[in-house]
Amino acid sequence: MNSDTSRSVPPPGPSWLRLVPGTRVVVRRRLTAAEAVAARSDRRGAVWTDVIGFVLTVSDDGVGVRTDPRPGYGAPEELWVAADLIASAKPIPPRRIRNP
Repeated sequence: MNSDTSRSVPPPGPSWLRLVPGTRVVVRRRLTAAEAVAARSDRRGAVWTDVIGFVLTVSDDGVGVRTDPRPGYGAPEELWVAADLIASAKPIPPRRIRNP
């Protein structure tokens, strides 16, 4: 066995607490009860949704995100994702620019 101690061990706690403002991220969150009912009636998934955008703030209470909609799909919105709804969050690369 190889015990490589040169690798850093992430600090304890939820990974989303280590997100840095300005980073592009995907935050997977649970739907609220009302959102789940609406999703079921629309025949969409009824448990999770993903928020893609840029981190504005991070605290023990949750994450503030400015959404990053695809061009032509509306304006960015500022959202607050409460800590108890966050399932996971991770940095993602910048949006790919496609040539027309």
